[in-house]
Amino acid sequence: MPSFEQVIASPTAAFEEGLAFFRGQGMLNNTLLRIVADLERNGIDYAVIGAVALNQHGYKRFTEDIDLLMTKEGLRKFQDELVGKGYLPAFSGAKKMFKTSQENVRVEIVTSGEYPGDGKPKPVVFPFPTDNSEQIDGVRTITLPNLIELKLASGLSAPDRLKDLADVQELIKIKGLTAEFADSIDESVREKYRELYQGVELARARDRSIFGEAEG
Repeated sequence: MPSFEQVIASPTAAFEEGLAFFRGQGMLNNTLLRIVADLERNGIDYAVIGAVALNQHGYKRFTEDIDLLMTKEGLRKFQDELVGKGYLPAFSGAKKMFKTSQENVRVEIVTSGEYPGDGKPKPVVFPFPTDNSEQIDGVRTITLPNLIELKLASGLSAPDRLKDLADVQELIKIKGLTAEFADSIDESVREKYRELYQGVELARARDRSIFGEAEG
């Protein structure tokens, strides 16, 4: 069986894997379910974050890795119980980046208390996975408010993470979020959420105007 790296290196195979991924199938989803089973069997608290969490919440975006939120204790347990037993460091000396031995899928771990984006102190931090996640299709997933405030804090603080702000706009569109959703996220990122929401509303109004003129 080809490794995941070989699959995504081939345009045809990558396209097929992407289609399978959006159907909840394929190598990446199978790997995700196996990781979840390994974590639960070993009593390691976790929540999926990043692009996998976006997909769990309805925004279909392909990804090449699996991002996990754990406590520092959970990370130590992962290192002690699972590294060498289905998982390997992604490179020599890696402490939070791993790959699965079987499929060669990259697994990146973030721990509670870290800061998103530029990594500098800010009001928004990566939370504890048990208190800030929900079960979606058998996978413990960070809640939508937490996901959005982390994306906003990341995009606001790191110039190379502007995609995180675009992700929030897509979630606003797909989930039909309202301006009032800002009240459920940290105050430090509410203004940016409202700005992105207004952008979505302006685009909707423009589209209604264009389609209305076309119909007339």
